[in-house]
Amino acid sequence: MSMHHSDQTHRNLLARIPQVTGRALADWIREVDAGPGLARFEDRVNWLRYEFNLPHGYASAIVHEHDLQKAARAFA
Repeated sequence: MSMHHSDQTHRNLLARIPQVTGRALADWIREVDAGPGLARFEDRVNWLRYEFNLPHGYASAIVHEHDLQKAARAFA
Protein backbone atom coordinates (compact mmCIF):
# COMPACT_ATOMS: atom_id res chain seq x y z
CA MET A 1 0.00 0.00 0.00
CA SER A 2 1.43 3.37 -0.95
CA MET A 3 1.66 6.25 1.47
CA HIS A 4 -0.05 9.40 0.26
CA HIS A 5 1.29 12.71 1.49
CA SER A 6 -0.22 16.11 0.87
CA ASP A 7 1.57 18.19 -1.76
CA GLN A 8 3.01 20.40 0.99
CA THR A 9 4.29 17.44 3.00
CA HIS A 10 5.82 15.99 -0.17
CA ARG A 11 7.60 19.28 -0.92
CA ASN A 12 8.83 19.52 2.69
CA LEU A 13 10.21 15.98 2.59
CA LEU A 14 11.96 16.67 -0.72
CA ALA A 15 13.51 19.86 0.64
CA ARG A 16 14.99 17.95 3.60
CA ILE A 17 16.38 15.00 1.62
CA PRO A 18 19.88 16.47 1.08
CA GLN A 19 20.23 17.33 4.77
CA VAL A 20 18.85 14.01 6.03
CA THR A 21 20.56 11.71 3.51
CA GLY A 22 23.67 13.64 2.55
CA ARG A 23 22.75 13.29 -1.13
CA ALA A 24 20.85 15.48 -3.58
CA LEU A 25 17.40 14.46 -4.78
CA ALA A 26 18.77 14.10 -8.33
CA ASP A 27 21.20 11.44 -7.03
CA TRP A 28 18.30 9.49 -5.53
CA ILE A 29 16.29 9.76 -8.75
CA ARG A 30 19.27 8.26 -10.61
CA GLU A 31 19.49 5.45 -8.01
CA VAL A 32 15.85 4.54 -8.63
CA ASP A 33 16.43 4.65 -12.41
CA ALA A 34 19.48 2.38 -12.06
CA GLY A 35 17.84 0.15 -9.44
CA PRO A 36 16.46 -3.33 -9.90
CA GLY A 37 13.49 -2.18 -12.02
CA LEU A 38 10.78 -3.10 -9.56
CA ALA A 39 7.32 -2.26 -10.89
CA ARG A 40 5.36 -1.76 -7.69
CA PHE A 41 5.65 1.53 -5.79
CA GLU A 42 5.97 -0.13 -2.39
CA ASP A 43 8.63 -2.56 -3.66
CA ARG A 44 10.76 0.39 -4.84
CA VAL A 45 10.22 2.17 -1.51
CA ASN A 46 11.29 -0.93 0.40
CA TRP A 47 14.31 -1.41 -1.84
CA LEU A 48 15.48 2.15 -1.07
CA ARG A 49 14.79 1.65 2.64
CA TYR A 50 16.78 -1.55 2.96
CA GLU A 51 19.51 -0.87 0.40
CA PHE A 52 20.31 2.64 1.69
CA ASN A 53 18.85 2.59 5.21
CA LEU A 54 16.40 5.41 4.44
CA PRO A 55 13.39 6.24 6.59
CA HIS A 56 10.11 5.16 4.99
CA GLY A 57 8.77 8.70 4.50
CA TYR A 58 11.85 9.84 2.60
CA ALA A 59 12.03 6.69 0.49
CA SER A 60 8.35 7.10 -0.35
CA ALA A 61 8.85 10.76 -1.29
CA ILE A 62 11.80 9.86 -3.54
CA VAL A 63 9.86 7.16 -5.38
CA HIS A 64 6.82 9.41 -5.72
CA GLU A 65 8.96 12.23 -7.13
CA HIS A 66 10.67 9.76 -9.46
CA ASP A 67 7.26 8.71 -10.79
CA LEU A 68 6.15 12.34 -11.21
CA GLN A 69 9.32 13.21 -13.14
CA LYS A 70 9.06 10.08 -15.28
CA ALA A 71 5.45 10.93 -16.17
CA ALA A 72 6.42 14.52 -17.00
CA ARG A 73 9.17 13.26 -19.33
CA ALA A 74 6.70 10.94 -21.06
CA PHE A 75 4.38 13.84 -21.86
CA ALA A 76 7.12 16.29 -22.87
